[in-house]
Amino acid sequence: MDKNRVRKLLLVLIISSIAMYTFFYTGDIQGECTKFNMSYIYFTDESTYEYYVNRTSNSLQVISPNYFNINDDGSLKITSKLDKKFIKNMHNENVKVVPFLSNHWDREKGRKALENRYVLVNQIVQAINKYNLDGINVDLENLTELDRDNYTDFVKLLRQELSEEKEVSVAVAANPKKLSKGWHGSYDYKELSKYSDYLMLMTYDESYYGSYPGPVASISFVEESIKVALEEVPAEKIVLGIPFYGRYWNLQERIGGRGISLIKIQELIKKYNGQVTFDKKNMSPVATFIISPKDEKTYVYGRELKTGNYVVWFENEESIKSKLRLVQKYNLKGTGSWSLGQEPENTWDYYNLWLNGKYYKDIEGHWAMASILDVESKGWMKGISNTHFAPNKSLTRAQAAVTLVRILGLEDNTKEDSSFKDIKGHWAEKEITIAEKQGLIKGIEENKFAPDESVTREQMAVMLDRLLNLEKNESTEVYYKDIVRERWSYEAIVKMTKHNIFKGFNDKTFKPRQKITRAQMATLLNRISHLVE
Repeated sequence: MDKNRVRKLLLVLIISSIAMYTFFYTGDIQGECTKFNMSYIYFTDESTYEYYVNRTSNSLQVISPNYFNINDDGSLKITSKLDKKFIKNMHNENVKVVPFLSNHWDREKGRKALENRYVLVNQIVQAINKYNLDGINVDLENLTELDRDNYTDFVKLLRQELSEEKEVSVAVAANPKKLSKGWHGSYDYKELSKYSDYLMLMTYDESYYGSYPGPVASISFVEESIKVALEEVPAEKIVLGIPFYGRYWNLQERIGGRGISLIKIQELIKKYNGQVTFDKKNMSPVATFIISPKDEKTYVYGRELKTGNYVVWFENEESIKSKLRLVQKYNLKGTGSWSLGQEPENTWDYYNLWLNGKYYKDIEGHWAMASILDVESKGWMKGISNTHFAPNKSLTRAQAAVTLVRILGLEDNTKEDSSFKDIKGHWAEKEITIAEKQGLIKGIEENKFAPDESVTREQMAVMLDRLLNLEKNESTEVYYKDIVRERWSYEAIVKMTKHNIFKGFNDKTFKPRQKITRAQMATLLNRISHLVE
């Protein structure tokens, strides 16, 4: 065979192989970083910094450690946390190291820094170049409207003096009420954004030390803060702040609202048998527990928790996911979190997926994807794990009961015992009991619910009929080859069909005993949403 022809044939085979590989290989979604993500790191020991970055599963583009403080005279103070090895290792992992400059709420130090800005900028530029850092995140807080112009000029100078490839970003207070005085007034969103790569919108501390108990970052507070920022800042320059902490109040103490990591909150709930509810209005979890004089002492950031009744507002998977959705809704640049090491490790199982709108790995391109996302956003159905929805898996009777209870918002509605003997200790025992007491479900026989059996089409038709309680239209009937008037589910099937909730098959059958998949359930819920909202 001619050598040129052989070469051409080999080339075609190679190109074809690459094309096939590209077609079938979807890659690791955790490594797909369309949206930007950064995190501050502050509370943990510097020897653990690399560990906490690595456990994010390649979800970070920037890590912002506490390397830069301010001296009393406004000059730069490089902290003992600075670690050349860490910087080098992060660069090897394609993670930029952008330290944050902080006055730690000290107004006088902040003002001295701005007064001394020409010298301070020069010191910062020298330090960034000396230690091969990737820029600076300016985090000066507790200044006022009197410092507004100086603050902007400081950031402008940084942008002018640092080379183009170095990041200049600014942490700014969330300002949903459009306050122009106090520390909110120190930030000129519009002007700061001109000289910054992005503004890190600190959408947290809605409740704070000294306030009444309340959410750290309710969904309305966060969303309104975004809307206000968008009036002056392009969406591609807004990074949404995500809190990895909560705040606790001892109701027997005069002042509360101290910060506490999400990890520590989980420990306290377990240790003191705490009760957790989810506030749907605020999209925030809240825990309560009691510490008695006989209990073992517990410390949070070195402070002993005294005896008393505690209320803790915090974040969990559901609340964080609701905030990550806003990045897609408003097409923001991405997210930033305060702070790395305070979050449960499983946060990174879903974080980058949700940040990038890939809510579940197994629904991309699925015919029911839109319905699944819609009912998930309503809180009616959830995935079987952080990353999978299992759309083609059969819906179980337990899952059906839980879904019906969520639709009606009855999760905390009863403490009664169920008549079903086979649900004791089941993960859905409470919801099955509630659904039973509300008349939404019945057993397959006396005292037996069969929670893990699959739901059939006719069973779901009856369940939805009980849920919706729609009037029967006597003037019309529905004909299915496999449904007779005497069938126990006939009336429900007719009503669900007439209201376009259920549909039959092309061969004029209903297939009453066919199992319902989770995707089909999502579609049914989407069809009834206007009737129950």
